[in-house]
Amino acid sequence: MKVLTISQAVVSILLIISILLQQRGGGLSSIFGGEGGYYFKKRGTEKIIFWGTVTLSLMFFGLAFLNFLF
Repeated sequence: MKVLTISQAVVSILLIISILLQQRGGGLSSIFGGEGGYYFKKRGTEKIIFWGTVTLSLMFFGLAFLNFLF
């Protein structure tokens, strides 16, 4: 179905944006895990973005499964 494909594309774009919003640190080494700081608790907007990313990823995999079935 075309609706499933379009909705999966939209969810994937939103997922990419939410992942990029979560990145901490400014250097290239922070992308590959070379950051020295430790963060123990998410608060405020960071927590909302994190749970939004989790929700979008579940939606993406659900839509991929539905797209596979139909």
